[in-house]
Amino acid sequence: MRVARRLRPTELNNFAAETVEGVLGFWDQISRILYISLPGLVGTSLVVGGIVIMNIMLVSVMERTREIGVRKAIGARRSDIMVQVLIESGTLSGVGAVVGVGIGVALTILVGAVSPLPAVVAPQWIVMGVSLGVIVGVVSGVYPASRAARLDPVDALRYE
Repeated sequence: MRVARRLRPTELNNFAAETVEGVLGFWDQISRILYISLPGLVGTSLVVGGIVIMNIMLVSVMERTREIGVRKAIGARRSDIMVQVLIESGTLSGVGAVVGVGIGVALTILVGAVSPLPAVVAPQWIVMGVSLGVIVGVVSGVYPASRAARLDPVDALRYE
């Protein structure tokens, strides 16, 4: 290499040789960093997503205060109102999870097409991602659902 690059004996090498072990060690370091940092990133994303869903559902409950008051006035129980809000919250987050997983799968396939590294899309991870999204949505909907269920029908019907 020194001859091909026309380096004098006193000049330093301006090239490097990589071994398979060196490349594998590099990928091992990257994998370790990812395994250490990803759970924190995922956890933060889930908490932020849960807070966003809770706020959306609180706004939804506030906008539908009169509707909830009418339902309670004609005989809806607290559990009926709670179930309705929890189903809406789970559905909202489930749709978001399906869209997010779809984008993730598409990007994985795209990266796999242009990268020498294999792209793997495991079905169990897809199911787990969507399920976790729905669970976060339902858990985030508990507080808005309990607020909706505790509304007094008379006050709710007066609400503008």
